Amino acid sequence: MTHRHLALLPLLLSACGPAAAERALPLPAATQDVPAAGTRATAVFAGGCFWGMEAVFRQVKGVTGVTSGYAGGTRATASYDAVSSETTRHAEAVRISYDPRAVSYATLLRVYFAIAHDPTQVNRQGPDTGTSYRSAIFPQSPQQRAVAAAYIAQLTRAHAFAKPIATTLEEGAFFPAEAYHQDFYRRNPTHPYIVRWDKPKVAAFRAGFPQLAR
Repeated sequence: MTHRHLALLPLLLSACGPAAAERALPLPAATQDVPAAGTRATAVFAGGCFWGMEAVFRQVKGVTGVTSGYAGGTRATASYDAVSSETTRHAEAVRISYDPRAVSYATLLRVYFAIAHDPTQVNRQGPDTGTSYRSAIFPQSPQQRAVAAAYIAQLTRAHAFAKPIATTLEEGAFFPAEAYHQDFYRRNPTHPYIVRWDKPKVAAFRAGFPQLAR
């Protein structure tokens, strides 16, 4: 268990009975998308603890790999200890490799907003607080930026959420996290944090998006 989650241990243990209820929001599909080109593309999203984000996107058909890491700061401070200080401007993020012929950028955005995290929370997700847990998209191209901005505007006009969307569009390089963070969900299925916060999210994705689940 990481030191940031040690302080949450009493809460986690008390909540490790029945899984918390989660459901995927029935959000509309985006009206704009990045044109499919080639067989490889990358998306970078931040939305709270990267363990759960990685776990959800690994379930998506067409996703060929997911890496947990840090985005928005410098290489020198791209470490868990430094990011935990909440002074580096990094966000815990995931880098998603995908085949645009099988899953589009707009579809990944829909999963991101519908179930991968709560885009209305500011500098927090669930029990985790701080700027490193902010909701942010790091577009990898001008086309991705335009599509992400358009989808946020579309969801705002549709009043898809009861609160304003807090997601920001940011620039910055992505740096992989330490090896022990990678594929954490699969390797630690009984970890209290995974049981309480991430297993319900993965189950909700599979129930809400059966056509996308691998």
